[in-house]
Order: sequence, then structure tokens, then C-alpha cells
Amino acid sequence: MSHTVAVLGAAGGIGQPLAMLLKQSTLIKQLNLYDVVPVVNGVAVDLSHIDTPAKVTGFAGSFKPEDAEFSKAKLHEALAGCDVVVIPAGVPRKPGMTRDDLFSINAGIVRGLIEGIAAVCPNAAICIISNPVNSTVPIAAEVLKKAGVYNPKKLFGVSTLDIVRANTFVAELVNTDVRLVNVPVVGGHSGTTILPLLSQATPKFDFSEDQVKALQYRIQNAGTEVVDAKAGGGSATLSMAYAGARFAESVMKGLNGHACVECAYVPSDLTDLPFFASQVELGTNGIERVIGYGELSAHEKNELETVVIPVLRDEIQKGINFVTGA
Repeated sequence: MSHTVAVLGAAGGIGQPLAMLLKQSTLIKQLNLYDVVPVVNGVAVDLSHIDTPAKVTGFAGSFKPEDAEFSKAKLHEALAGCDVVVIPAGVPRKPGMTRDDLFSINAGIVRGLIEGIAAVCPNAAICIISNPVNSTVPIAAEVLKKAGVYNPKKLFGVSTLDIVRANTFVAELVNTDVRLVNVPVVGGHSGTTILPLLSQATPKFDFSEDQVKALQYRIQNAGTEVVDAKAGGGSATLSMAYAGARFAESVMKGLNGHACVECAYVPSDLTDLPFFASQVELGTNGIERVIGYGELSAHEKNELETVVIPVLRDEIQKGINFVTGA
């Protein structure tokens, strides 16, 4: 079965390479690209010349307040009939910025896009990339609840890049084939809320305490590493596009009945928090099963209890409050 997929924010630094990767997917029959800048139509034409089956259509709204109804109409056109919606829309990080600094702008962008999804394709699997994911996913949930169409099995925060980075950095350290490495990453998708479970990495590695701390620090701060290296020229766009396309592909495989497992930031009861990143089994209903994080090392347990959960709790509440006005 092939799907209709929308990328919201398709003209941006993540959106363009993400759209190109999705154009190559054999699971997509129609790829709809939406943005508030007219170049998105050119992106769609450009991608339409690639010799893969997916058809590509651009939908350009406007960032001008006076064009709000026009942009809403274009968004609704882009969302019509969609099975999967991927959202990289928003402003990118710049040197010195944290993901939290992006909140005031990106929170409003995500709310508007989710309102469109609620109205047009409420049954679609929603994959949120827009930072800060720890807060934007709760925003999406609250908007969907208000509209009466909330399905916790089809709402995802794309934390795949944390796993991609963890696998890469571990493989580099131990000098092995990265394709053989898998490191679960739990918690959230920002700074200290990112908790790589190095004790559960496969193959099994015997890391020293210093290696664990160094790996954890690098995985948690990898986004800043890219922002600093680009020196004002952008954030982690290419690696995020790769991770977003990988996750969307897994979601579509699951919808087609081919169960697979990915880490994602989702509605969860693994802790007393309403959202948590962990391994999830993807299937025809979206999330078929949230997989427990297993037995943690003493270090991981301490990090989870004293750092990850307290910080994540505040970031989740910030997203909820943005919609509820609390």
C-alpha cells in the first residue's frame, strides 16, 4: 500500500532534504509540500523531475498576517487525504540558542498546523520535528483534544536523530561497523533530557565510566556541535532530514502491516509523565506497543530520576500551558 504524505515546512533547511529523501520512498504515491514561502512550489517542481513514482505537489501559503485565510486554505489543500504528516516547520537554531529559545515562535507555528490536521486529516500519523519537541508534542496533543480528534497512537515526536547520533558516536569510539550498532535513547529530545542507554547497546560494549560520560555529553550536545560548526549558517538540517525520513518510512511500513521498532517521543505510561521517549512498536494502528526501557545501570537510573524526569516535566507543562492558558 502506498500513502499520501505531507511535509509542512518543506522549503526550509530540514524540509527540502527531507522531501527529497521521501520522494525516493516506494511507499509514497503522493507527496504534498507546504510552506508559507513561494519557493516551495519550485521545490516541488524540482523534485518532480526525479524518476521515482511519487507525485509531488507544492502548496504555498503566506507569512503575512493579512493572508491568514489564504494560507489556511492552502494548508488544508496540502493535508487533504494524507495518511502521514511530517512537520519540520519553524525557525532553526542559531549559535547561542537553545531549543527552548525557539519556543515562543515555533509553538504558535505548530499549533496552527495541528489545527489544520485536526480539521482535514485527523486520522493521519503526525510526526513532529519542530523544536522544542518536548513541548511541541504536548501542544499538538492539547490542540487535538480540543478538537475532539486526539489519537495518542498516532502522535509522534521524532527523536530518531538521537539514536542515529548515538549509533554513530559509539561505532566511532569502538571502531566497528555503525550498521551493527543500536543504542536505545529514552527521555526527551533536548539537552539533558536525552538519555542514551549505553548499558543496553548492541552489540554489548564494556564502556568505562569516563567513556559513558563523554558519550552521553556528546549525544546530548550534538545539535550544538553542528550549530557551532556551521558558525551561523544553520543547524542540524541534513542529519535531521535523514532521521525524519527514516522514521516516516518506519511509520508507513507499520501502517502497511510490517511491524517495526523505533525510538520516539510519544504519549506514554512508562513514567508518571504524560510523554516520554522510548522504543515503540509501530503497526497498523500507529503505536501498537510502548516498550519498557528495561533494567538501567546505576548511572542511567540516577540520570533518569534526578535530571531527565524533572526537566522533562517542566517542558511538557510549558507546552500544555501554551494551549490551555494555565
